Amino acid sequence: MKLKELESCLQQVDVFEDPKLLLEQYPTSPHIAARMLYTIHNSFDDIESRLVADLGCGCGVLSVGAAMLDAGLCVGFDIDEDAELTNIDMVQCDVCSLESDRFYNKFDTVIMNPPFGTKHNKGMDMHFLKTALNMASNAVYSLHKTSTREHIQKKASDWKVKMEVLAELRYDLPATYKFHKKKSVSFRL
Repeated sequence: MKLKELESCLQQVDVFEDPKLLLEQYPTSPHIAARMLYTIHNSFDDIESRLVADLGCGCGVLSVGAAMLDAGLCVGFDIDEDAELTNIDMVQCDVCSLESDRFYNKFDTVIMNPPFGTKHNKGMDMHFLKTALNMASNAVYSLHKTSTREHIQKKASDWKVKMEVLAELRYDLPATYKFHKKKSVSFRL
């Protein structure tokens, strides 16, 4: 599948009508999701015929994209009871409270755009990352703010895992909540 075709298809995925601030529900744009998944698929061969987990799947744009790229099975994990994925298996749970051995090395690949932990959930991104590393037998692909890179590199070193930046992308965040004063803000991932 070509990149533009994947992005076009992902534009059809619905976003939350009433996102929850405490869960940091910000949509992963089709542009970013398509580029992330296309790179994972074409450069690393970590989607097709693989068991893929999408942590904090929300509306499922990464899960849907992985399925479109012929994942063997894609399972979304999300705490929100309002998160519903069409034609994608889903586990409703608190990702940070998963039993460590229940899903240990059960997935080939974990993909995610975790909560960044910037408002009320400080450190949430690291909890998600630690869970993902426990669940993946092969690779974890995760979106993080560029400003947290040094911290993530230190954690990767502490956890004795290889960490590599595969791309830098610009994320345009539209005003989603009442406290957002600007129409949109942009930051680097």
